[in-house]
Amino acid sequence: MVNSCSMGSLILYKLHFLNKEINSKFSGCTGVSQTRLELLHQLYQVEELSQQELQKELDVDNAAITRHLKQLEASEMIIRRKKTSDNRVTLVQLTDYGRQKISSYQEEKDLFVASMLNEFSEEEMETIIGMLNRIQFNIKEI
Repeated sequence: MVNSCSMGSLILYKLHFLNKEINSKFSGCTGVSQTRLELLHQLYQVEELSQQELQKELDVDNAAITRHLKQLEASEMIIRRKKTSDNRVTLVQLTDYGRQKISSYQEEKDLFVASMLNEFSEEEMETIIGMLNRIQFNIKEI
């Protein structure tokens, strides 16, 4: 693989598979996907948000946000209701159970991150962040 690919292609390949592996391991260790944890975190900071606002905050498509919310609603972590003044708007809020669970999810996330970055110095982590920021900027410019 190394001989048949350019260095750039190898970086793309590594980033792709690293992303897949992180997502899989994260869900396995924490019991929740990164996207759902971010969704819960957004709701934790406010009384309620519209489904559309959540979608924009998380930068996911409409089908994905609906799927996440249905599953969180089924697990009784959130409740959804229609806005009384505009029936087209769906409002979402955490339940008390959801507020309790987010704390344990955050602890699991912290343990996961600590394990993932084990033996990296602050300087190395700053270098990685700088490189990833440059890649992100370059991708946005495409």
